[in-house]
Amino acid sequence: MKVTVVGVGYVGLVAAACLAEGGNHVVCVDTDKKKIEGLKKGLIPIYEPGLTELVKHNQAAGRLSFTTELKQGVEHALVILLAVGTPSASDGSADISAVLDVAGVIAEMMDDYRIIVTKSTVPVGTHKKVSEVMAAKTEQPFDYVSNPEFLKEGSSVDDFMKPDRVIIGTTNPAVREIMKHLYGPFMRKSSRIIFMDPASAEMTKYAANVMLATRISFMNEISAMCDRFGADVELIRVGLGSDSRIGNAFLFPGVGYGGSCFPKDVKALIFMGRQQDCPMTIAQAAEQANYTQQDRFAKKILDHFGDKAGSTTLAVWGLAFKAKTDDIRESPAIRCIEKFIEAGIKIKAYDPEAMPAAMEKLNGKIETVTNSYDVLDDADALVIFTDWQEFRTPDFDTITQKLNKPVMFDGRNLYEPNYMKKLGIEYHSIGRTC
Repeated sequence: MKVTVVGVGYVGLVAAACLAEGGNHVVCVDTDKKKIEGLKKGLIPIYEPGLTELVKHNQAAGRLSFTTELKQGVEHALVILLAVGTPSASDGSADISAVLDVAGVIAEMMDDYRIIVTKSTVPVGTHKKVSEVMAAKTEQPFDYVSNPEFLKEGSSVDDFMKPDRVIIGTTNPAVREIMKHLYGPFMRKSSRIIFMDPASAEMTKYAANVMLATRISFMNEISAMCDRFGADVELIRVGLGSDSRIGNAFLFPGVGYGGSCFPKDVKALIFMGRQQDCPMTIAQAAEQANYTQQDRFAKKILDHFGDKAGSTTLAVWGLAFKAKTDDIRESPAIRCIEKFIEAGIKIKAYDPEAMPAAMEKLNGKIETVTNSYDVLDDADALVIFTDWQEFRTPDFDTITQKLNKPVMFDGRNLYEPNYMKKLGIEYHSIGRTC
């Protein structure tokens, strides 16, 4: 099948590469000339395991190409996927202006029937707005499909190739068959396509992300109670997860969630609730609990050093909001580090992928190194924000030797408190007795 993907960001590039791997001929369109020229040369603008190999393989096979010419993309394909950005506005709403703009331009360029598929996360009701914009600018027939993505950064290629489910929002039986054919290569073992109307598909995306964010925030609040009562949140997590009604996914306590999806989608659902006079009180609580958890972790560290903060150096492991990505958007590490810098603390940081983005975000106010153990030199404590695999079994002897004092603040509960105690490390984690 011939497919065009408009918007070569995180969602668009992953979708395009995976669809090409499925045998489709995919044209990617983006207005960013520098990005497109880089992609033509095999330069991938984001870090995502497996993506570079997939892009290069399908480019070489002639199934994946990149252009800045939207008309070329419109002429190429029956199915056009929209994967442009929908950032949060200042009021929390999702800004869909880019979606509407590109839909209008596509409509003007159409010379025949097209299927417009929105992969971008858009507010409920966007299907009507896009259809109205397009209908006003073309007499050519078209169908609109809501097809939200459910990709996890760090495992998005695998998520696309082996999806839990694919949501298709359309009421046209003929379009259902075309979309079924498009996703057929990823359904070899069993069909996981769920058909519904566009509005329900749009809502499903928000409901899923806010549900997951709520689980994380709830466990983080439980961790705070554990600190008060001397209970162990990791044991509680296992106890909760063993309940088949609850399950064990997204119950890991930590320093809070971040990234491009959860914070933005929680805000958007809260905004939609206000607009419809239907308050999303649980979403509001999840958002507040997330920020409170980040502030609580930062305060624990600031209180530890007290009036010595101005002469303190912290070694930081992890800047990305999660492992296997270079994404620092809404990263708890960035929020906490900003508080440390404000208190006069010097920061030396290491992250396998996210250091350039963090340096830019923090205006160069931190020092970064290319070796994880180099941040420990002359540091007064080690703070862990991201659960990269290389942090899970470190050389503790080197850590204790290099730090001024063997003090660790673990925002991801990577280590056993009793083991840390035996090593002589003053160990502070989330919701566990030391």
